[in-house]
Amino acid sequence: MRSVVLALYEGAMLFEAATAIEVFGVARGIADPWYDFTVCGPKAAWLGELARVATSDGFGPMARADTVIVPSCHDVAADPPADVVAALRAAHARGARIMSLCTGAFVLAAAGLLDGRRVTTHWGHAPELARRYPRVEVDADVLYVDDDPILTSAGKAACMDLSLHVVRTDHGAAAANTLARRLVVPPHRSGGQAQFIAAPSPATDSPLETVMRWALEQLHEPLTVEQLATRANMSSRNLARHFVATTGTTPLRWLHNQRLHRAQELLETTDLGIDMIATRTGMGTAATLRHHFNRTIGVAPDTYRRTFRA
Repeated sequence: MRSVVLALYEGAMLFEAATAIEVFGVARGIADPWYDFTVCGPKAAWLGELARVATSDGFGPMARADTVIVPSCHDVAADPPADVVAALRAAHARGARIMSLCTGAFVLAAAGLLDGRRVTTHWGHAPELARRYPRVEVDADVLYVDDDPILTSAGKAACMDLSLHVVRTDHGAAAANTLARRLVVPPHRSGGQAQFIAAPSPATDSPLETVMRWALEQLHEPLTVEQLATRANMSSRNLARHFVATTGTTPLRWLHNQRLHRAQELLETTDLGIDMIATRTGMGTAATLRHHFNRTIGVAPDTYRRTFRA
């Protein structure tokens, strides 16, 4: 079981802390075992001037955690507490996975954990993070970045995106999708290559909703941008602009990511051979599927199936 510790400190924000608790601290029978979850912090610290931390253990539990979560801070201009900075440095040196939610990136940066890394935070605070920590590569255009073992996320909703990504990494796509349905949030799909960038499913008022849902039903076909544009009653250029605005990526890259996501689900939930999965996901051949799966997910399809097969 992965032990997860939520590090609460004076000035941490309630919403982001609650997101971590909902995802990692509530066992819903989705995967067994779930996470061994602990909240740590100083006695009676304020959370966003709304509530106090109900713990007196200090940051000792961080010394044993597999994953440490740092929620956003109320005042990015204030120096984070020295004891949480020291505990983060020790956890990182020990090899723990460390996640920051929203402006929690400022706490990680103060601890020196983000130097030389590509990270993200809330777009409104990204310029300040880049100014104060010039050795950090700040990308304000993505929802989250996984630069293992350091993970950073953008604003409040993106905290859920990153949390679901971690569940997907630890327990597989089926578990993450089930949890998303339980929490009544869209299932977020991983994208990118070395870094994983999530883009949400289209909102119901998005002009792309119909065409994206149609495309998901046609993944076995060799779809083109022109076909998507025709279906959306747009020019190819206009479609591309809407895709970048909605998903953060191009139509073809989005299609590619959906094919890989469907392959993950089929590997987890069926006995279909790799050739058949390649056909059903529009990858064409098993060799093509293996190439793209290994390049993006980081493991071969057969290895993924053995790891995450329900």
